[in-house]
Amino acid sequence: MIAARKEAQLTQATLAKFLKKPQSFVAKYENGERRLDVIEFLLVTRIIGISPCEILRKIEQEVSNISCKEDT
Repeated sequence: MIAARKEAQLTQATLAKFLKKPQSFVAKYENGERRLDVIEFLLVTRIIGISPCEILRKIEQEVSNISCKEDT
């Protein structure tokens, strides 16, 4: 999500403004201090201009890689 935001040339503050949230909202989910619910996730991806399916595929791949490493 961070890379997608940066690729869209948005700062945390700018993204937060579009979401009508404080900048700390974006910082907290980017730092893993909180999770986005489905509606928030869809709003963020729409503003960033990336497909939610693409992000989910990347997350699923990362989770799969982590679990494969734990199995060895």
